[in-house]
Amino acid sequence: NLPHGTLSDDTSTDQSPVPPAPLKETSFSIGLQVLFPFLLAGFGTVAAGMVLDMVQHWQVFQEVTEVFILVPALLGLKGNLEMTLASRLSTAANIGHMDTAKEMWNMIMGNLALIQVQATVVGFLASIAAVIFGWIPEGEFKLNHAVLLCASSVATAFIASLLLGLIMIGVIIASRKVGINPDNVATPIAASLGDLITLALLALPSAGYNDYVNPLVCVFFVALTPIWVLIARKIPSTKEVLYSGWEPVIIAMAISSVGGLILDKTVSNPNFAGMAVFTPVINGVAGNLVAVQASRISTYLHMNGLAIGEPDPASQKCITPCSTFFGSGVNSRSARVLFLLVAPGHLVFLYTINSMQGGHTTLTSIFIAFYLAAALLQVMILLYLADWMVQWMWGRGMDPDNFSIPYLTALGDLLGTGFLALCFHILWLIGDRDTDVGD
Repeated sequence: NLPHGTLSDDTSTDQSPVPPAPLKETSFSIGLQVLFPFLLAGFGTVAAGMVLDMVQHWQVFQEVTEVFILVPALLGLKGNLEMTLASRLSTAANIGHMDTAKEMWNMIMGNLALIQVQATVVGFLASIAAVIFGWIPEGEFKLNHAVLLCASSVATAFIASLLLGLIMIGVIIASRKVGINPDNVATPIAASLGDLITLALLALPSAGYNDYVNPLVCVFFVALTPIWVLIARKIPSTKEVLYSGWEPVIIAMAISSVGGLILDKTVSNPNFAGMAVFTPVINGVAGNLVAVQASRISTYLHMNGLAIGEPDPASQKCITPCSTFFGSGVNSRSARVLFLLVAPGHLVFLYTINSMQGGHTTLTSIFIAFYLAAALLQVMILLYLADWMVQWMWGRGMDPDNFSIPYLTALGDLLGTGFLALCFHILWLIGDRDTDVGD
């Protein structure tokens, strides 16, 4: 029977209109495929946390505290651009739109050009948001700060997106060759490297810039934008996103910037300096898990051969937290698996931070309990929202690959930063204080 099966597979690649059968996945196989990228991504966020913990004491971060407002917005950028890129390309690969070399090349060029446009614009807007958020409480506008924020934001967004875009494309093509579902692997890997690359890029230039270089940097990256627009317009799939894909990315950036404002106000209080190291971790882990889930539900809807705008008959009824986590379908199964990864994952990451002497917080049992409660609550809310949002967008005729992940990761940033700040405030109030650790 086997040789016959392989023969029929060979002939079927020539006529590709037949949609491929959805992958049959057990809880165990989902868990196994997600686990390794999840841990990898988690250690990436731990490294990012250590970087943030270190640079928060640098002169530029002390003087221009608005740089902290940029942190969630630029870290969120990978959720908005790279993860939607990964989700788009995974779906394209799963449906068979990347089987010939020419198709693949077109998809790659168009998508890379597209994320460069989005990165430049979002980097620019994020710096404006940071300037406004920093200006309102202090009431004074410093031009050199504004230009520094603009230069470091745009340069970071652009270079990080280019590097990550290339890595993503490599991962997706490789996982197709090896026969792994790209949905389970691509998004977490994007995330793991994303946080680290972005933070390192943000910290190094903003420390090394001066008043003459900054305006030139801004002008240079903005001037490249028209070239990317021309390339992205040539390919139908990216042309559509070029015109319609702005709303989620920009709204997500605004939501993340509010998280950034919370971070800025919390971390600049010396009593709460310990929060910096955990912020990328709690936000990164939640973002990864919810992106995997959103990407999977989206692929599931695409593969069921439904047209966008045609609701999924299997889930007509109102979506409740019970149906999200305790349903019998493959999406409920993956929601359970992903939720069960949260606590063990965070314990591993907390232990790692602790053993590397990171942070300014002793891991007391009270702290760990509060931290895990915050993380579990955050992921539970996000997985439920993912289930509801992807189905809702699909029914409204929007492609969830382009729209859902930016909103979900941004909400994850806001919830994570908010809950974490709340934990630190509560712990301070009940007397679990220690600010001098790791100084």
